[in-house]
Amino acid sequence: MIRPVHLILAAAILLGLWLTDPFSTTDAPVDTPRVSLAIDREQPMQRTLSAPAQVAFEDYQLTLLAEFALDARVLGRENYRFGREADLSPWDFALGWGEMSRPEVADQFDIRQSGRWYYWQTKQLPIPKRQVEISSANMHMIPANDQVREQLERVTEHDQLRLRGFLVEARGEDGWRWRSSLSREDTGNGACELILVTEVL
Repeated sequence: MIRPVHLILAAAILLGLWLTDPFSTTDAPVDTPRVSLAIDREQPMQRTLSAPAQVAFEDYQLTLLAEFALDARVLGRENYRFGREADLSPWDFALGWGEMSRPEVADQFDIRQSGRWYYWQTKQLPIPKRQVEISSANMHMIPANDQVREQLERVTEHDQLRLRGFLVEARGEDGWRWRSSLSREDTGNGACELILVTEVL
């Protein structure tokens, strides 16, 4: 005979399992060189790797394309739990640097994120449109390990985010491919950065 206390205990265990993030991982065995780029609040710093390295990450192969360092204001954040991309990158951050990191400028924009894109609108442009385009971007974050994952989980809108890592191309065994932009001046499809974040400062 099942006693009520046993039912309560079983329900508590099931609830705990349900509440546990199914996308959490243990420290991923990502062996990468240390990124030593200086961090500049006015612009992201990038250094292309002369010999792109490949690292195994869960069920994917990551090609490290460039070292990357960033100090930017978080304009928006969107969490993703479903879809192939969410296996690697559970969040997108819309980030602003230079003029777009200044509260008196950034606060004049309404930010929306959806479908791995970032959209902005404003009643009146406080800076030229082109300046907005080259001073902000939607960036896909891949946490290199549990410590980075926990740090990125705590990031909220209006925070100042400082990080180092690598711009990468991800490939699946079936040929699926997701590649980072290597420019801060492009817009539209393919313009987002895909970042293996190795350090949050």
